[in-house]
Amino acid sequence: MAANGDIANKVGTYMLALAAAANKIPVYSVFSLSTVDLNVAAGDGIPIEERNAGEVLDIEINGARVTPEGAKARNPAFDITPNHLISALVTEKGIIYPPFTENLARLMGG
Repeated sequence: MAANGDIANKVGTYMLALAAAANKIPVYSVFSLSTVDLNVAAGDGIPIEERNAGEVLDIEINGARVTPEGAKARNPAFDITPNHLISALVTEKGIIYPPFTENLARLMGG
């Protein structure tokens, strides 16, 4: 997690947060404070693991490859959910509400 409350989580988390926001459903992130890096200002500074493209390209059905020859793909393991889609952050030291930058730093003693 970045200092501003942007969250890195498995791919699909951002999409689910967008769907929740569109349906006025609150989104909570539950995490350990050990995963917060106050030196990373925002989600665009979180390094994202890029997995082997073969995991999504080298797929066969009945022995036939289903992706075209020469196709390329990115295979990130995580995506970034921006803080404006998060209703609150739930930690072992309590619940943090927006504004996350100030309240997260205060809870962590920063």
